[in-house]
Amino acid sequence: MLSQISWYASAPPLWLQLLAAALWVGGITLLAEGLNRFRIVEPETVRKIVHIGTGNVILLAWWLKMPPWVGLAFSVLFSLVALLSYRLPILPGINSVGRKSLGTFFYAVSIGVLVALFWQEHPRYAVLGILTMAWGDGLAALVGQAIGQRRYKIGEIEKSWEGTLTMALASFIVSALVLVSLQGSSAGVWGIAALVAIAATILEAFSKFGIDNLTVPLGSAGLAYFLIEQSGFGGWG
Repeated sequence: MLSQISWYASAPPLWLQLLAAALWVGGITLLAEGLNRFRIVEPETVRKIVHIGTGNVILLAWWLKMPPWVGLAFSVLFSLVALLSYRLPILPGINSVGRKSLGTFFYAVSIGVLVALFWQEHPRYAVLGILTMAWGDGLAALVGQAIGQRRYKIGEIEKSWEGTLTMALASFIVSALVLVSLQGSSAGVWGIAALVAIAATILEAFSKFGIDNLTVPLGSAGLAYFLIEQSGFGGWG
């Protein structure tokens, strides 16, 4: 607990933290609206730019050592905006893909849940979960849309193998970068990164109505936490 207090004590002023986060998220949102308004790219591409870009705000929050309440407030605010945008044309660049999905709402909720669970003591797991969702699902959708030729179906869900493999690779890279940077390189850590990637890929493959924006980050962070903090698997090698 004392180390956490010291960690927050060395943080920049709160006003600077909030300004940096607002500029980042606001810049991504304005970029998305501009791309959508002038039809520079497809609506789904715009949506994934927002998906990846806003997810990376967690790195900014981690670097600036933001207190947990900031992440929780962000989650509540953008959950409400996402729900309103689903009904009203508040952010057409984000919700103009022509299909029913609460993905943006689930994404905002997952940030709040991960911050509430991990930010006080183990912020790296919140970072891992959110970045796995941001980069894994974001790149999987873009690759699947651009070059996805080999299709498969799980019930009513249709995916491409190209997108699924991208999800697995991106999830592995993100998990490995976060864990190795803090845990050090060992056989156990690399094994955990692989297991997290497999779990995230399975959760994404079985997703419907955007629920993967909730299950992937929570599942990835929870699995990594259990394997490292509870089982001691990360110390192998």
